Amino acid sequence: MENGSIGNNKAPSKAASRKGKRQQDLINIIETQGMLPVRSIAAMLNVSEMTVRRDLEKLRNDGGAAGEQSGQYNLLEAIEHSNHQKEEIGKYAASLIEPNDVIIIDTGSTTARILPYLPENMNLTILSYNANVLIELRHKPGIQLLFCGGNYHLNTEMFESEEGIAFIRRIRANKAFLSAAGIHRELGITCANTYEVATKQAAISSSSQKILVSDSSKFGRLRSAYFCDLDEIDTIITDHSLQKYWRDELRQRNIELHEV
Repeated sequence: MENGSIGNNKAPSKAASRKGKRQQDLINIIETQGMLPVRSIAAMLNVSEMTVRRDLEKLRNDGGAAGEQSGQYNLLEAIEHSNHQKEEIGKYAASLIEPNDVIIIDTGSTTARILPYLPENMNLTILSYNANVLIELRHKPGIQLLFCGGNYHLNTEMFESEEGIAFIRRIRANKAFLSAAGIHRELGITCANTYEVATKQAAISSSSQKILVSDSSKFGRLRSAYFCDLDEIDTIITDHSLQKYWRDELRQRNIELHEV
């Protein structure tokens, strides 16, 4: 009886540990890439779509209970609010595109929001290195796609390689829409993964206008992988929650600011 009892206690513990790790991985994906389609999240976690739906429901319920008891915010509600901000940023970014533009679209949860609003039949050339961009735009009329291959990174859907970086450097673009995980006054603009850096830098060097699309939560934040200085950016599109001192800072640096 005692041996059986011990065995029964161990199995649920291991299962609970796997479940906890999976749910933390789910949170990390949503925080870095936004609320992706369930099938995409399921593929990233190597689980069924039903499992993802159950985990999302549990996180919603747990967040609501925690919020009632401790005053903490519900994570998924916060993410959904952030996604709305990113949607507006993406829509506005797409409105800046002009006929015959050559555009680079960076990997990121905010740059991805540009895709549904890209104008059709403007004879656009779009360079990307992200699987989601390729899938979304491959049948869109009036767009010539240029794509960089290489090593595939599941957590960001990004491809990168020395050959891809060289390919970007041979292209000349009117606009590069860039993403960031952190924007700091002194220490510049950063991303979460070191493998992103060289590709982002190639996109910056190949573009006439560098446009950073980022929700206001990234301002003042610092991540480990630096890819450019704030002064290298021409235009920033963000939401109305940006703090005043950041508005003043960007104005002093002659960076064009759009709050949407």
